[in-house]
Amino acid sequence: MIDHSVRAGELFLAGYNCSQSVVVAFCDVTGLTEDFAAKLSSSFGGGMGRMREVCGAVSGMLTVAGLLYGYSTPGDDAAKRAHYTLVQALAGQFREEHGSIICREILKNPPSDPNPTPRTAEFYKTRPCARMVMTAARLLDEYIALHPLEEPSHGPDL
Repeated sequence: MIDHSVRAGELFLAGYNCSQSVVVAFCDVTGLTEDFAAKLSSSFGGGMGRMREVCGAVSGMLTVAGLLYGYSTPGDDAAKRAHYTLVQALAGQFREEHGSIICREILKNPPSDPNPTPRTAEFYKTRPCARMVMTAARLLDEYIALHPLEEPSHGPDL
């Protein structure tokens, strides 16, 4: 099986945003095409469009958790409760490791604007984002290992 943590880090260093890096790294498990996964998660980079809200790596992690373990039946309160428990547990593990799930807190209050930051050597030296995507992917891998899917959860090739 692929080491999704390493794959997510590679994707981030290749130019994907933090959320895309996590969601695309798990295409082998979710069955999504890389193009669809990248588009699905593109809005969440930089804490949701560089608004510095919830860390994009966390959003990506929770997107994959929803694809693999989420519920789809309206009114199924037991399934909703179980899924929200998973969401809170994964986010809590991330918070425990990094002190927050909020982008601006992790990055020490950088400016919020819609302009992407150029990916330079200085960017990679000062930003912990590669570590964040690797943590999110590792936490998912650990959860999946403990809670294997009954059948491969390969969605449609979207």
